[in-house]
Amino acid sequence: MALSADTVTALADEYPDEQPLATVEDEHRELLPATLAEGSYGWRDVEWIVQWYFRRFLGRYPDTERRAAEERFGDNEYEALETAIGGALAAETTRAKLEALTALEGVDVPIGTAFLQFLEPEQYLAMSAREWAVLHEHGELEEPYPESPDSGEYERYLERCRTIADRCNCELWDCYRALWLLDHRSENGE
Repeated sequence: MALSADTVTALADEYPDEQPLATVEDEHRELLPATLAEGSYGWRDVEWIVQWYFRRFLGRYPDTERRAAEERFGDNEYEALETAIGGALAAETTRAKLEALTALEGVDVPIGTAFLQFLEPEQYLAMSAREWAVLHEHGELEEPYPESPDSGEYERYLERCRTIADRCNCELWDCYRALWLLDHRSENGE
């Protein structure tokens, strides 16, 4: 199945039918950018992003790894969260934004991309091996998912997603929804 405009649009439309977190994601995409930018967030608002990163896979992410990452994130002081989020918002480049976020315990580049998605949802998407694999399978990315992705590899992934969104005349979020659903259906043998 090619990543054509019709395919991406259809999958994005079908996403809420198969992703039980779709409504909560939409609410957080609407609320978190302003909440984070204004500094009016609580610990749970920020923790939700880390939890979402893993739980969006609906139990398919290894539980021990998920729990360990969430526990590492829980070791951060609130002031560290403020510094990282403020630094990411003030930074002018994707690389600098990720550097600010990955200074947090339990936040690597992939989890940092989830923060970017909720800080600036019109500009950024979360990245994991799953979305990358769909792009690779469809010839959109040449290399397989890196063992430990860095900001340059994220920028390559993001540029490819932006190109697809432009080509399909859709929002970046629609591209994410299509990639997620393709991976989800692939794992279910559809």
